[in-house]
Amino acid sequence: MKLHFRLAWSRTNNKLNACVLAFILCLSPLCHAQTKTPPAQKKEINKTQAAAKAKQTVKGRILRVEQDKKKYRVKMLKKSGRVISVSVDKQSGKVIETKKSGKKN
Repeated sequence: MKLHFRLAWSRTNNKLNACVLAFILCLSPLCHAQTKTPPAQKKEINKTQAAAKAKQTVKGRILRVEQDKKKYRVKMLKKSGRVISVSVDKQSGKVIETKKSGKKN
């Protein structure tokens, strides 16, 4: 009697193990998809943000904001009358360079 009981238990246990294993394998892609990090997205700053970054670096009035593939060029007028061109990187938002132009009044 014991042998028959063990055999029946063994078959039931194997079926249960197979069902649990199948369930885990079905959920595996879902769990794996949640743990993947999304690909790096290119997040660029806009013209308003570029103008604000330029204004933090150089105090003055913003005349114009032009964009290039990799940067914004912000033209500003200082109180002294000089026109300053500030380049701001689109990806990082950092000020790349500042160029002075125009004559002092």
